[in-house]
Formats: sequence, C-alpha cells, structure tokens
Amino acid sequence: MQDIIRKRPRSGQAPASTPVAGFATLDARALGRSLVTGLPDGGLNIGYEAVDRHVARGHGNETAIVWLSKEGAREITSYQELAELSSRFANVLKSHGLEKGARVFSAMGREKELYAAALGTWKAGMVFTPLFAAFGPEPFRTRMEIGEANVLVTSRALYERKIAAWREDIPTLRLVLIVGEEAPEGCVALGPALRAASPEYETLHTRPEDPALIHFTSGTTGKPKGALHVHEAVLYHALSGRHALGLRPGIRYWCTADPGWVTGTTYGIISPLVNRATMIVDEAEFDLDRWYGTLQREKVQIWYSAPTAIRMMMRAGKDAAEPFDFSSLEFLASVGEPLNPEAVIWSNEVFGLPFHDNWWQTETGGIMIANTQDADIKPGSMGKPLPGIIAGIVENTGDGLRELPDGEIGELALRPGWPSMMRAYLNEQARYDKCFADGWYLSGDLALRDADGYYWFVGRADDLIKSSGHLIGPFEVESALIEHDAVAEAAVIGVPDETAGEVVKAFVTLNRGAEPGPELERDIRGFARKRLGAAVAPREIVFRNTLPKTRSGKIMRRLLKARELGLPEGDTSTLETEET
Repeated sequence: MQDIIRKRPRSGQAPASTPVAGFATLDARALGRSLVTGLPDGGLNIGYEAVDRHVARGHGNETAIVWLSKEGAREITSYQELAELSSRFANVLKSHGLEKGARVFSAMGREKELYAAALGTWKAGMVFTPLFAAFGPEPFRTRMEIGEANVLVTSRALYERKIAAWREDIPTLRLVLIVGEEAPEGCVALGPALRAASPEYETLHTRPEDPALIHFTSGTTGKPKGALHVHEAVLYHALSGRHALGLRPGIRYWCTADPGWVTGTTYGIISPLVNRATMIVDEAEFDLDRWYGTLQREKVQIWYSAPTAIRMMMRAGKDAAEPFDFSSLEFLASVGEPLNPEAVIWSNEVFGLPFHDNWWQTETGGIMIANTQDADIKPGSMGKPLPGIIAGIVENTGDGLRELPDGEIGELALRPGWPSMMRAYLNEQARYDKCFADGWYLSGDLALRDADGYYWFVGRADDLIKSSGHLIGPFEVESALIEHDAVAEAAVIGVPDETAGEVVKAFVTLNRGAEPGPELERDIRGFARKRLGAAVAPREIVFRNTLPKTRSGKIMRRLLKARELGLPEGDTSTLETEET
C-alpha cells in the first residue's frame, strides 16, 4: 500500500462535497430526496428532475451543455433549450402512437440529439437503453432482442451498415429514427420530425418504481445481462454526483465516458444535469492534444475519465502536458476499472491533483465507494462507502455468509436498498436472485477493508491466482509492474504449474522508446521481485503491442487466459483485441 496523499485543495477552491457524519447510518433515499423536487402525489421522473424543474425555478438561461463537434464547432445549449428539445422528442414518440413503458434504444455517439432522446424518453414515461455505437451487428441484434426494443435512434451510416439487414427479425421494433435530415425507406428523419413537434410537453406522472433504464453488461463471459433500473434511481444519481464527484450548480464538468455504457448515461447525462452543472461534451474520441486543450479552453473544473485514458496520457509522458494550463481543475476522478497507484501519483505530479478512484457496477446504478475530495487518498484504494451505503467483506461458510474482519480478503458486499440498485435482470429471475444472500448484495469482486475503513480491490473472484498456497490478486501485481519506467500497461494471469499449482504470467505493453527483449524482460522481473517477493512476482513476462480490452476499456484477463490455455474464448463481440 502506498503512502497517503493528503487532502490539498487549491487556493479559493470550494470543497467537492460536504462531509456527512455517520455515513452508514444515513438513508440514501432521504438524502437523495433533498436534492430533487419530485412530482405531485409522490411521483418521480428523471427527465423532469434533469431539466424541466430547473426551468420552472428560473434557471432556464443557464448553460446545460457545451458541445464540441469533431470538426471544431462549439455550440451552447441552455437548460431552457434542452427542455424544449427533449419535449419535442417526447412529442415525436407520442405522435407515433407509443405509450408509457415503450422501450427506446439508442446507438449513437456524443451527438446533440442523444441528450434530447434520453430526456424525452423519460419525460414520456418510456424506458431508455443506450447501446455502444462501435458494436458489430450481432451485439446490436442480441440486445435489442433481449430488451424487446420498440424504437431505435441511430445514424444513417450505422443503420445501413449494421441494422438494416436484420431489422425485420425484431418483431417489436416499430420505429427507427435517423439522426439528420434524410432517412432510408421505412425510417423517419429525426431533424424534420423534431422541428415539426411542439416544444411543450407535460411530463408523464411516473412513479418511483416505474422502469426508466436498461443497461446491458458487456457480455464478454456469456449472454449479456440487461439490468433494469427505475425512476427512483435519480435520487442516488443526484446524491452520488454531489458527494463522489462534487457536482453542483454551474460547475464545469467533463465526463469522457462513452454514452453507450452506464457511466456515460448516469454520470454523462443524468447526474450532472440533475445537479445543474454545465456539461462539456466532446463528440470526438481520445486525442491527447485535443483533450489537454479542452481542459484549458473550457476551464474544466471536474474531470471524470478512465484508467485506460490515464495510462495513455502517462505513456505520452509529462512533457506532453507542459504547454497546457490546468489551473481550473478542482477534482479528478476515475471510473471503469481499478486505478493503479502509479496513475494516482503521476496525475498528482502532472495536474497538481490526484485522480480519485471509485467503485461501482452496472448493477448498482451509481458509485458506491469512492475517494472523495474531502478525504485523504491511499493510492490504489477504492476509498470509503458513500452516504447511505453499507459495505462489508464476506465469505461463504457453507452455512451462510460471514462478515470478515479488517485485513482479510473476501467478497465485497453491500446491504441492498439504495435507490439506484437494479430491480431485475431482464427475463432472468434466477440469475438475479443469485446476486443476493443473507441480506447482502454480492458483487463478485474480491476486496479487503483496512483498519482505517478504506476498501482495496483484489480482483474478480475467478481471476484470483493460487500459487504454492498464496492467494495472489492480479491487480496488485499489475500495479507493481507499471511502476517500472518501461511499462505502460500490464495484465496478469495464472497458468498451470506442476509444483506450485499456478504461477504468475504477465503480459505488458511498453512506453515509447522502450525496446522489448530478453534483457528488459529480466530487468522487469527483477524489479517486480523486489517489490512483491519471489512468490508473487511473475515467472514470465510477454511483450505485446496491445492488450485485449472490452470496448469500454477494461483489460480482459480471461481472454488472455483462454488463449494461453487453448480454451473457448466465449463472446468476443464486445472486445478490442490485438488484431483490432
């Protein structure tokens, strides 16, 4: 475990969150209620909380979105304009005879119409499902079949390349809306439809338990799961955004997550808008100079990014950041997979602020454990539970679950009941039921809690390596490897060994200027042994140009292991592999 990075706010900087005493005893639902308005008679609607209520309270002229096009255009959308545009979208849905509960799927990048589509869907009482635009035809089809899609919003290019050939095979699909001015036969052009629709729409009076969102997991280990979330989730979206990220009215916030995944919806649309922040939305994908320039020009205050992007910045070196002014930054956070300690230390040196790691899942619907701005950071730790969240480390004794003391590795578990908790897996009740036991939600992640209450990620339960009686977490080994000056990224697996049972094998990519070879391999192995000990350090290191990742950026250890052992690789349709 690394040295603590003490809280070090910049001069004149407002705190990202207000410390709340007795987090575990607080009710997340009640705390979230204090941050929203609600509808009459106990109603609750995500779309209303995100835009319309701000307009009703006189904040319609404030900036909701600063949109940056791939070509360099910059457009500002106020809360009033976003409320009207989303109402137009709701009226488009209504004009086609769609009713409450209809399922609206989107396959788009960070186009302006995406935000109107999501908000308009909720205002109409329908269910929004984002899909990752880089999917191939089969992942689109599988998810739309499972989710029984009624509407698809997408671009003409995506429709013609990936969807048109099998559209008629989805009997529930009634309407395809094409972004732009023209549409293929059988589809509707969204541009003219929005202009013809009324900007007035009275938000449907949805109840807290009415379905609002379906998020699909990546599907890399089998059939993708559709996690169902309800309108009440907005309570926790508001609360976690306020306490984990420091979102507040007028703050300039940039979330780089793709809108096709849960983070891009929860913290790229809902949470910042509910908290009346100003969102920076960049249509383009990662480009180092563009990103650094955006931070400077848009005076970004809160930046929520991913370990993959952070490692790419590290790989480019500190010199690449030198020409830019990052003085506007107040808070940096990371999402998607565990953040290596080296990345935390590096960002503290380059940006003057550390990236703050946090932990959550598609199923939890929001950040559960986080390093907040008002607390010291232990690099490599996930942080502590947020207000209203009760976490524990448990093991299955055969007679039920036992909560483990500090310092012992077990499964990370949460007491159910927070507002954004998934309510079901679509059509898979048995699979859903397995997530809960003895009053706990079981995450499937191994972790430990230290004496100060900080939680530390060890690995997925099926990623753990057992070598000569030692239980080795891949994340610990990977974190040590990327401390080596030559190593950019690392992935660790266990491979069979007659004597030890399993031994550690590492796959690494190198920083610019480093040359693979036997001498470097020996040097990295020696470096790892000094930090981890001979029993834990890799026995073998393989150099790769890239590592296989999910489309959302997570390194796929299981795919490496399957290839190493000649096992079936399962569904790889959502992966970026070495060949791609």
